[in-house]
Parts: sequence; structure tokens; C-alpha cells
Amino acid sequence: MLRILMCCLALVCGSVFSQSYPTKPVRLIVTYPPGGSSDLMARVFGQKLSEVWGQQVIVESKPGAAGSIGMEYAARQPADGYTFVVGNIGPAAVNPLLSKVSYSMEKDFVPVSLISTGPNVLVVNTAWQVKSFDEVLAYARANPGKLSYGTSGPGSVSHLSTELLKNLTRANMVEIPYKGGVLAVQDLLGQQIHLIFSDALPAMAHIRAGKLRALCTTGAQKFVLLPDLPTCDATVPGLVVVNWWGVLFPAGVSRTIVDKFHADMVKVMQDPAVTGKFADLGVEAVSSTPAQFGTFIRTEMDKFSKLIKEANIKVNP
Repeated sequence: MLRILMCCLALVCGSVFSQSYPTKPVRLIVTYPPGGSSDLMARVFGQKLSEVWGQQVIVESKPGAAGSIGMEYAARQPADGYTFVVGNIGPAAVNPLLSKVSYSMEKDFVPVSLISTGPNVLVVNTAWQVKSFDEVLAYARANPGKLSYGTSGPGSVSHLSTELLKNLTRANMVEIPYKGGVLAVQDLLGQQIHLIFSDALPAMAHIRAGKLRALCTTGAQKFVLLPDLPTCDATVPGLVVVNWWGVLFPAGVSRTIVDKFHADMVKVMQDPAVTGKFADLGVEAVSSTPAQFGTFIRTEMDKFSKLIKEANIKVNP
């Protein structure tokens, strides 16, 4: 009887706790520099979570090593539900396959929900007189080793897209890695690199201003924000790589907190204000169960493990 009463008490206490969580500000770790897609998405849904909870959500940027520094930092935080991280395809699924990292996605994190997906856009400076993806490839073939491309670092969609392009076309191009896509776009504007497969957000304003020229997108279908652009796959069959983002807790966070957080997160991601702002950022707002997100990460790791092997993708020494 005592044991039954103790179990009932634990359930009641857990229910009360979940209803009151959070009772203080919550930190949201972003693994890329301020101003990029991850950062701006975090600020959009972080503000909505603040409104739901009546508690501040503090966005904390920890960029570097293609997002791995932020993931490592997040993995070391207390498992009390007051720190979570936005992870994306790079640090969550690809970096562990390309380089030695100090975290394990399976052991060090609790998946909560997928939050968005979106393609990248191949962009060049309009000062460079190429008008199509075919012309870029022609230049690369005629000038081996002279065409430079920016990436957000190893494991990023920009990196995977260009390495896959090189594998499919045998183009000889030079990688210039950055800590984030925003920084690569800045150098593209300064004509210090030839091209980048960029998130839509950092590039879109410059495309509209006529400073950058968009040539194609990396999705399997045409991109809603740039519907007149062809897919890169139309020129180079098989060149399809799509970015995604999701939220995770450090391992050890109680199921009660995860369930409460997830329920609130799903409501926020279905808010028209959030879905609209995400669309403006070039991504589609989505949600999933924790189990679905965990399975999704494992599936992505399997897929990119095969791609990395077949395309012989390596991290620059």
C-alpha cells in the first residue's frame, strides 16, 4: 500500500511540476553566428515560447567548427530542462561522420522535435558574368583549381552540396570554409570567393537587391520563395541536399519536462505568426514527436554516411 501511495504521489508531483515548468529563464543555444538562419529562427520561436511560459528565453550563440562547438557546449549543460539547443543537419548528423567530436547524438542528447526544413540556393556575385549553373560548370572545367566556393564548415549543407557537385561532375574547385553562411555571403559580396550554396536567408536580401545572382536550388522540387529558379538537380542529376533544424535537450532531462516542452513547442510551431516568419526565412515550419525526431536523425546519419563514402567527402586538414 505504501509503495502504491508513493507512486501516486510521484505522479501527482510530476504533473504539478510539468504544469509550472519553467519557473525561471531558459537558455537556447545556437550553434552558428548571430544573423544566420539558425539564430533568426531561434529568436522567432524563442519569443513565442517566452509568451507561452511567461519566462524569458535567452538566445546564446556558440559558433565554430561547423556547429560542433555549440553542440559540445550544449551537451555539457545541466540536465534540468533550462538549456536546450537548435541542432541542424551539420552538427547533428554529419559532423560526427566527418571528424572527431566530443559528443554522441545518441548518448548526450534527448531529441524533442524537428522544427524546419529548407533547400539551399546556389548564388554568385552579379559582377561575375555567369548567368546559369551550366556556365559555372563550364568555367570550372576550363579553369581547374581556380574556382573557389564558400561553405559553412565541414558537414554543413553548403559543404555537402558542393562536395557532391564535385563528385558528380569531377570539377576541380577550392573550398574556403567559414564559421557560418552569413560570413561566407559577406565574402561573396566582396568577390573574395566565386560561389556558395547558401541558406536562403543570408542571400535573399542581396538577391533582391541585385548584388547576388541565384542560379538554382538544392531541393527535389522548386523553391517556393524563388519559383522561377530551376533545381540544381535539373542540371546535375542527383544534386539534392536539404537542410533541417530541430531542438534537443542535454541527456538526462526528465520525461516530464520533455513532454511539457514538446507540447508547448508543437503549439508554437503551428502558430501562423511563426510559420509565416519561417517562410520569410526560406524554410518550412514543421514538428514531430521526440521518437520521430530521434529516428529521423539516425536515418539522416545512415544516409550521409553512405554519401560521404560514395562521394569520398573528407574534411580539409
